[in-house]
Amino acid sequence: MAVGCPPPAVRVEVLGPLRLLVDGTGVDVPGPKRRAVLALLALSEGRIVTVDRLVDALWPSQVPDSGRQALHNHVSRLRGHLGAASDRLETRHDGYRLVLGDGGLDLAQARALLEAAQHDGTGGYDLLRQAHELWRGPVLADLTGVEPIAAAVEDCARLRQDVTDALVAQAIATGRAEQVLNLAAASSAADPLREPAVLLLMRALAATGQAPRALHTAREYRRRLIDETGLDPSPALDATEHDILTGTAPAPQTSPPVPSPPSAAQTPRTRPSPPAGSTAGPVPHPGDPATAPTETIATTQPDAPAASGSPAAPATMAPGGAPRRATTLLIGREPQLRDLRELLAAERLVTLVGPGGVGKTRLALEVARQDGAATVLRLAPVTDSAALAHALATALNLRVDRGDVLSACLAVLADHPGLLVVDNCEHLLDGVRDAVDTILAGCPWTTLLATSREPLGLPAEHLFRLAPLALPRPGEDPAQVPSSALFLDRARRVRPGPPPTEEELRTVAGIVRRLDGMPLAIELAAGRLSTFSLDDLNRRLERSLDLLAGGTPSADRRHRTLRATLEWSYRLLTADEQRLFRHLAVFPDGVDLDTAEQIADGLGLDSDPGAVLARLVDASMIEASFEGTTRYRMLQTLRAFALDRLSASGEDDAAARGLLAWARGLTAWVCTTLDSRRESAADGTLRRELPNLRAAWRLARARGAVDDAAAVITALYDAVAYRDLVEIRDWAVELAADDALDGHPLAGEVLGTAAEATYHRGDYRGADLLARAGLEGPAGTTGSWHCLSVLSVADLARGAYDEVVEHSLAALALSGPHRENLGIAALAIAYAGDTDEARRLNEQGLAGAVSPSMQAWGAYVAGEIDSLAGRSEAAEERYVRAVELARAAGATFLVGVATVGLLSLRARTGRVREALGGYREVIDYFARNGNWTHLWVTLRNLAGLLRRLGDGEPAALIEAAADRAPDAPAVEGPGNAAPGPEGAGPRGGAVAPDVPAPPAAGRAAVLDAARRAIERNLSRTARL
Repeated sequence: MAVGCPPPAVRVEVLGPLRLLVDGTGVDVPGPKRRAVLALLALSEGRIVTVDRLVDALWPSQVPDSGRQALHNHVSRLRGHLGAASDRLETRHDGYRLVLGDGGLDLAQARALLEAAQHDGTGGYDLLRQAHELWRGPVLADLTGVEPIAAAVEDCARLRQDVTDALVAQAIATGRAEQVLNLAAASSAADPLREPAVLLLMRALAATGQAPRALHTAREYRRRLIDETGLDPSPALDATEHDILTGTAPAPQTSPPVPSPPSAAQTPRTRPSPPAGSTAGPVPHPGDPATAPTETIATTQPDAPAASGSPAAPATMAPGGAPRRATTLLIGREPQLRDLRELLAAERLVTLVGPGGVGKTRLALEVARQDGAATVLRLAPVTDSAALAHALATALNLRVDRGDVLSACLAVLADHPGLLVVDNCEHLLDGVRDAVDTILAGCPWTTLLATSREPLGLPAEHLFRLAPLALPRPGEDPAQVPSSALFLDRARRVRPGPPPTEEELRTVAGIVRRLDGMPLAIELAAGRLSTFSLDDLNRRLERSLDLLAGGTPSADRRHRTLRATLEWSYRLLTADEQRLFRHLAVFPDGVDLDTAEQIADGLGLDSDPGAVLARLVDASMIEASFEGTTRYRMLQTLRAFALDRLSASGEDDAAARGLLAWARGLTAWVCTTLDSRRESAADGTLRRELPNLRAAWRLARARGAVDDAAAVITALYDAVAYRDLVEIRDWAVELAADDALDGHPLAGEVLGTAAEATYHRGDYRGADLLARAGLEGPAGTTGSWHCLSVLSVADLARGAYDEVVEHSLAALALSGPHRENLGIAALAIAYAGDTDEARRLNEQGLAGAVSPSMQAWGAYVAGEIDSLAGRSEAAEERYVRAVELARAAGATFLVGVATVGLLSLRARTGRVREALGGYREVIDYFARNGNWTHLWVTLRNLAGLLRRLGDGEPAALIEAAADRAPDAPAVEGPGNAAPGPEGAGPRGGAVAPDVPAPPAAGRAAVLDAARRAIERNLSRTARL
């Protein structure tokens, strides 16, 4: 009986760019939709993914008629990619299933390592380190437009956070804090308001003898938290500071964290116990026959461990807490505060009622703060009465795993009586009424303070109506009156200065009168002093009173008032000003003056565009920034309001067309200007406008506007070729894979641009295929030039020098001598051994070069030729000249390749430390941009230097990996053909026969070995 071979192993890696490996060999999966199908199948972890789910994920807005057939084609091609392992992709009656064995998915591997570390008797440091190293970069960055994948990316981010926290905690506990200090700092910097990461960083700093920095970190975190959220940190921060100050900082918990639900917060506050003999306890929820303790599983969720040996400290500003320290002074409410406290001592339910903006929430929070043990239930973000019980559980810091949520909350409230503040009840009045009635009946020792625009309507309710702040009366000092005092306090925060004059105080009194003493309106008006003078503000407020007090229905009282304020400002504009304001909102990063005037001209405004724009700035609807170039931007709240108004006016389609027309015009200008002496100006404009171009690109793709997308991406060919704008390269590859491109007049140019982008990804074979596909159709002059140019550099990478010359000269006939084609041909001829002919060709190219990057290219090629000819000094001058020109023009790719040549030259001439330091920077640059074709060249050059330094083991590992890599250029490619010292091997380094050929290493291992070798040899040379 014949024995069959076991099926090849399949591994899918999602913790970085999507990667498919079959029997350990990487397999390219082209096209965003096919990659999305593979990702969705892998992320299902062996479960069936239905056809409907896949189709909906790939075409969320509208499934084309051919959608299911297209999906079938993608699956069929995925089987082709799997090769002998194609049986692992199974077809089921309603969908597909990808069967991966143990270790077949890095995400599952990371989870398993985290869980294993939790149960490891030694703490699991090595396991956690392995788990952390599985992340290779941004997770599935090119696929986040697919909604299920975007959700999975968020889950991966949370998992990485858990792994990082556990690794840092375990390292500190086992005396390895030095090894994770940078990791702890990076984790904290990634989310500066995440307290567990801050606490771990503090402990890591303290454990490495940096207690002052640890305490400084605590102070900065506390300041940032208060400034950005108005909240105070938890007691864990105080406890950690105390431990560091006293030198008794205990090790953090070393077991990996168990992810908690989003609502988990801090330990419930301690409340006064009920009187002796009280029967307060769990009560049945209305409609339930009974509430048995065994039917509801609920636990409290601590946010961070308490100090060693002490009970859990009370929470500070958890979801259900009140701040220990008010962020702003409560002005003019002392009598009401006193009356409320007296009422709450006698009444079970007090409802604070009043109009929006009168200060109900602020006063209620102050009552809670002074109480010290109150729970605050904030209803502004709750939009459905069905979620009330869950919101209350969050406020109580209660996790309910099974059973009735409200019953569990009642049990906690009954066991720990105290004050419950229910804020913003008006939009959920019926649901709040029922919930409050249930609490009153089941928790006799709980007191409730509610805030609402209208009463709850319960028999036990005591109404406390909150009036606006008192207004200045004739003869009174305005500074001593609450409404004016509030304005002056908030004004000092935005415009510090000398005390107000008597005339200014009279103006303030007039302002607060116009605002009817409403605190929120006063605060908003005072905030405008950052833009207006006091007199200007006074004049603008004269017509605003009716709008500041009301607004459209919304769940959040403050949002209603803010919208009313924006509406007021908007209605003060003329029709032309309103229209320009609406249409500028489609630019997420603002516009320069030329663009603003261009948009205004396109709208056919009756007024002068410049005057309209100036008026929008004066009205604070648009901000003018004068850093570098003048820029006009909207705050996000104003932009959201303008987009609403754009849609309401029926102009959103016209504005979208305007954005696309702008993008086509801008990129056409960039295309022309990058190929001129003004290249650096075009580079700066392109980088500055990238956020707006991104919005235009996504809009074009969402609308299926192939004409616009093709025009934009082909105009950016030089940006793809010479700049580190990886995102634009991704756009080109994305469009090239779109079936809608078939037969398009610009298809050849798009394919040529995508081929260039693919070459920069390190896939020169894929670039060759795309370029040849572009030449098969009617590519036109520009498209043919794009494709022939890419073919020439792909030929160069594989050492086919005759074909390089053929394709370069064919491209030259289409472009003229001012482009790079003569230089590419010259490189091939030089690498083939004829440096004199190479120099002659390159000098022709240099004579025709116009743009700085083409001059830099010619200088680089001249440096390569001189290096090959043994003219080291001349070569170095050429390389340095190339780097300077390319850097000034923004041609970062040229900076990289010219630097590689320069470093190789310096290494050969004995300037080892300069070369090692430079290699470190260039390796990081190419790795960051994913350009493995040039990264392999750099690594091979480094390997030659390492051999000469006697460090043969990493050199052998690098060379073995490069020899096996499908995207590594031929050994004789740029930078590798330069002759080495006497006895040099084929890569310009001394042969080390005693070092055996190592097994093939993965790319991450190669990079790690290279970086370690650089640091090791830098240390060695420093001691010499």
